[in-house]
Parts: sequence; structure tokens; C-alpha cells
Amino acid sequence: MRAAEAGQIRQLSDAFAALKSDGSVITWGDDDGVVQVVGNGGAFAAVKSDGSVITWGDDDGGGDSFHVEHRLQEGVVQVVGNGVVQVVASGGAFAAGGAFAAIKSDGSVITWGDADGGVDIAHVEHRLQEGVVQVVGNGHSFAAVNSDGSVITWGNAYRGGDSARVDHRLQEGVVQVVGNGGAFAAVKSDGSVITWGAEDDGGDNSHVEHRLQEGVVQVVGNGTSFAAVKSDGSVITWGDADGGGDSSHVEHRLQE
Repeated sequence: MRAAEAGQIRQLSDAFAALKSDGSVITWGDDDGVVQVVGNGGAFAAVKSDGSVITWGDDDGGGDSFHVEHRLQEGVVQVVGNGVVQVVASGGAFAAGGAFAAIKSDGSVITWGDADGGVDIAHVEHRLQEGVVQVVGNGHSFAAVNSDGSVITWGNAYRGGDSARVDHRLQEGVVQVVGNGGAFAAVKSDGSVITWGAEDDGGDNSHVEHRLQEGVVQVVGNGTSFAAVKSDGSVITWGDADGGGDSSHVEHRLQE
């Protein structure tokens, strides 16, 4: 199956989804039909109100979900893409590459798509059988947050799929994980931030780490950098300097 192209309309059982030239998606039809549409680098996945998932687009990028189709017939509550910009029918979000991860109502996770994009969960599958409440994708990997506040990662080891360096800090208390092109940032319940993945993309926050020990309420990622908002209204940035990681020329305006 070819990648979805602008102007393409797909029938999703009792509803339809249309891809526009600006990358947005319009859905119409049965109100009990599609509740979420997610895109990655070359495919789409639609979640229906009955918890089933329909996929289309580039076969290797997740458009073909045949080998896990029997597990996508019911109970799916969220699908996350990993590779570029993700389009969600109900609002919009961020994603990345050529794979998908679905969270089911029992907290288990199912993956499919590009073998290099985070599909292989064999080494962490035992930790993805229950309790997962959030999955986040970056350009090459996924990170899942468990109900106990721990984080499980898989995918490209250098770009966030391997969190061994900080794993001892990801065992509890994580309330949010954010991805960018090649790294992840986790916000803990005490307001501290932990990063891992490609150093140039913000996986290394050593030069601002002292400012990320407490008080962080939100982290946002772009392609190569991160920005953290603290409870006092100040902003801290790190990552690729040319991609927003260096805010020194406006730092005086980001203090509160």
C-alpha cells in the first residue's frame, strides 16, 4: 500500500477520513466511528469508539498492521506515532518516524511498523503487559509511563531507546515524558527533569541541570531542543543552540 497522499480519502467502516494538502485530517460520518486519527512519517492509524484500529499508508511504516490486527480489534484507547508531525482528529499533538504504539484499556502496549522505528519490544515486553498510562514517540524511539511512575523505553538506543544511564531515576515519580527528534525529557512529581537520548538534541542537559532540580511544571520539545517552564514563570532551554536550545539573547525576558 502506498503512503497517504494529499487529497486521499479513506473509508473507515461507518466514517471517512480525508488528508488535506496542509497535512490536516478531516473526519465525518458515524459519530460512533473515528475518535482519533494519528499520522507518522508515511502512514495513518484511526481509533474507533469500539476500540478497534484501522491503518493505511506505507506498509513498512505502519500502514500494514496485519501481524497484530487480531490484537487491535477492541480495547485500544490511544495510538501514538513516531517520526514526524502527528495529526489527531480531536486536536493535534506531536509525534515522529515510521512506527506506531497502541495502548489498550488493560494498560498493555502493541507496536507495529518500521523495524528500525521502535517496533521491537522483545526486551521490555514483560514490562508492557499492564499498567501503561502514556506512550510518547520521538524520531526513532518510544517511552512509556507506567501507573507507578516508572518509565520503559525502546527503539533506537542512541536516540532515546536506551535509558540505562538514567534508569535509576526513572523508577518512580514520573508524571510527564516529552520527546523531540532524538531525545526524551521526563518531568518528575518533585519538579525535577531527567533527560536521555542524543546529546545534541537535548539528551544532555548538564549545563542547565542545576536549574532543573525542582519547580518545573512543563517541558516542550521541538526537533532538536527542549524548553522547560518553571512554577515561577521562568523558562530554561537546552539542546541544539541553533534549534532553540540557546535562549541567552532573550533570557532576560524569560525570567518570569
